[in-house]
Amino acid sequence: MERLSNKTLPTLPTNVPRPTYDRQAITTGVVHLGIGAFHRAHQASYFDAALRSGDRRWGITAASLRSTAVREQMAPQDGLYSLVVRDGSNEQIRVIGAVRDVLVAPEDPARLVSALASADTHIATLTVTEKGYKLDPATGALLIDDADVAADLASLERPRTAPGFLVAALAQRRAAGLQPFTAMSCDNLPHNGSRLRDAVLAIAAHHDPRLRDWIAEHGAFPETMIDRIVPATQPADITALAERLRVEDRAMVKAEPFSQWVIEDRFAGERPDFAGLGAQLTNSVAPWEEAKLRLLNGAHSGIAYLGGLAGVEFVHQFVALDPGRAFVEGLWDEAATTLSPPSGLNIAAYREALMSRFANPSLQHRTRQIAMDGSQKLPQRLLSPIMARLERGLPIERMALAVAAWMRWQSGRDDAGNSFVVDDPLAAITAARLAGALSPEDQVAALLTVDAVFPPRLAADQGFRTILNRHMRALAEHGALATLKGVR
Repeated sequence: MERLSNKTLPTLPTNVPRPTYDRQAITTGVVHLGIGAFHRAHQASYFDAALRSGDRRWGITAASLRSTAVREQMAPQDGLYSLVVRDGSNEQIRVIGAVRDVLVAPEDPARLVSALASADTHIATLTVTEKGYKLDPATGALLIDDADVAADLASLERPRTAPGFLVAALAQRRAAGLQPFTAMSCDNLPHNGSRLRDAVLAIAAHHDPRLRDWIAEHGAFPETMIDRIVPATQPADITALAERLRVEDRAMVKAEPFSQWVIEDRFAGERPDFAGLGAQLTNSVAPWEEAKLRLLNGAHSGIAYLGGLAGVEFVHQFVALDPGRAFVEGLWDEAATTLSPPSGLNIAAYREALMSRFANPSLQHRTRQIAMDGSQKLPQRLLSPIMARLERGLPIERMALAVAAWMRWQSGRDDAGNSFVVDDPLAAITAARLAGALSPEDQVAALLTVDAVFPPRLAADQGFRTILNRHMRALAEHGALATLKGVR
């Protein structure tokens, strides 16, 4: 079967929307670092909508900082791919044409730096996951002992990190008399714009304090909050889509109908009409960000580890279980008291909408997918609201159970005794700490010493430790499902 491409685009069924603009006539105004399913299902669809509206400045040059996989999917398809939106039995397909080129950074770092430094580039977006910023999750400091960071501090001739690429390109723009681009983090990090700015300024200062000051004065790193559930594409998804389109699309992505992009109104130069495209511009992203991290993402982490331990494959299966749904509602009860929601956010309605999204069976959102990189996610999703409640003397039963489940997950074995690989940048550290820790209480004590995850003040809290000990013993002796049924 032929692949989706410029050549086969006219053969698609007439009810499948496709680019209405001349793809050869658009300008590449966006460079995206970390092209994966999430970018294609979220930010790229907004820029595609801008192109459809007639604003031809927002084509995308996308880059992978590691793997060739996405380039191999997209290059034979001329950058085209399908966005499949699923809600129950309803499915809508739209072909996205915004991505003009896909680079693999390690193959030719100078080419990516040149794309970022181009006068046509106005926005650089990033979805590199929490670990891609090379910042200590607890302190926010640059990980100067990281091999890639050390290389970028030594030289920016061939950058290795996302912040390093930005600094190298900004240095070229300054030398050419151009203004900085706007750098937009689109990852689930608290204060993601500030964190990206800190990483960029730290590397810039090491190389040239004047460059650092120029970026600080003229650059822009707006905070953002991004929300859309984007499960991993499976081979069966590609096969099913090929039957509908009569061409094969190996770069397809699937997503839920819901999509939200809240952006701090701070830019260094040109931008599309984000508000007209459905994004929300605001002076303060923090309240929106906090609600998403502690409600949606916090619940997702609990579902991932408890569901994963219990052998529950999908999110919708977890919330279909009475104790699973009760756990999520209880966790939200705890987390909601730590929020300061903006006037436009009704927490009760938001929770109801979240549960409907979790229960969507057509997404097939795997618990194992969500479980990745937990050490980078726990501090903002669960530990921050736990500390807020402890300071007020409030119970933390469900949130602490989610943390205990993460601890149990680090053993690499589920309740049925099946082994799995712990996919986490700190997996070697957690495995080393657990070596020789035989009892649940010893395991809790060992993992609480991982200060990249647990702030010392929280790790030293005896009440927190006591609750973790109880949950860890229950998980070890009875398993996740029985523990869920018994939590009060």
